[in-house]
Amino acid sequence: MNSEFNTTEQLLDEIREANLTYLMLAQRLVRLDKAEALFRLGLSEESADLIATLSTAQVLKLSSTNTLLCRFRADDDMVWNLLTSNHKPQRASASNDVTQRLHANILMASRLADASV
Repeated sequence: MNSEFNTTEQLLDEIREANLTYLMLAQRLVRLDKAEALFRLGLSEESADLIATLSTAQVLKLSSTNTLLCRFRADDDMVWNLLTSNHKPQRASASNDVTQRLHANILMASRLADASV
């Protein structure tokens, strides 16, 4: 039972650490180049504006939640297959790899655009 508690606490600590890392990265990206941050992180403009204005205390408070704040944008088989190249022939070229990743990025970006309409 004690081992289960330690494992759960460790997982929650890792979630909080991931939240802090994500919020710090998101804030930095938004402040450097908002348009790029929207694309790379899949954020709405409203979320980006909010993240940019968070104080250090607010970032720390938000990151301490037990729920992961970021989410995977690759949420279907087509995107995962493009990103992991699970469907390609064994001797595919490097340029094909790049094309597949680009296609996955376009799919994820278009889904973000569709969701914000």
